[in-house]
Amino acid sequence: MAALLPRLTLALPQAGPLDPFALFARRPQGLALEIGFGGGEHLAELAARHPETGFIGCEVFENGIARLVARIERDRLDNIRIFADDARLLLAALPPASLDRVFILFPDPWPKARHKKRRLVSAETLDRLALIIAGGGELRLATDDRDYLSRMLEAGTAHADFAWLAQRPQDWRERPPDWPPTRYEEKARAAGRMPAFLRFRRRLRSSSPSAPLLQSVTRTTPA
Repeated sequence: MAALLPRLTLALPQAGPLDPFALFARRPQGLALEIGFGGGEHLAELAARHPETGFIGCEVFENGIARLVARIERDRLDNIRIFADDARLLLAALPPASLDRVFILFPDPWPKARHKKRRLVSAETLDRLALIIAGGGELRLATDDRDYLSRMLEAGTAHADFAWLAQRPQDWRERPPDWPPTRYEEKARAAGRMPAFLRFRRRLRSSSPSAPLLQSVTRTTPA
């Protein structure tokens, strides 16, 4: 890990814009971001399935970073980069319409009322994500906290730049086949909590084509 981690670590430029495509030895066809990747199971599995795509993972906890680096080394994955700092710094540095997909899976629910303002999924975060996700790209959210789920749905469905892709209850109660599981999902189910899986499409910009990468085999776009 000590030898590999420096090569995988993403550092924000001191001046000028960040070129996320230049982070990879081989320029990827598209980019995806996972905020709070935990142990990295979901991120590594997607990177293995989609070698043509560059993946950026944000995580501040050393144990989770160590697990992901071990998986990268074991599977010889060369399309993952790691940002080990506050994700908001990275979001502010990414250029407009640079991402095809963003994942925020089982974020800290901050259940106490006085802490709810710390929740990552908010109108402010969605505003920034709407800027950096390409038209036709996708935002995926997951939680096992009922109150946080309500807040996610409220913020997502109220945002003019995102369209919720669910057409029936199974679309958010069941994880799509192309969505790898995480250990947080397994822990939630073991504790009797049912996870919810939300998919939002970034509405097309007038001059932006639909993102061609990582298209879901289960996508059911409402008319």
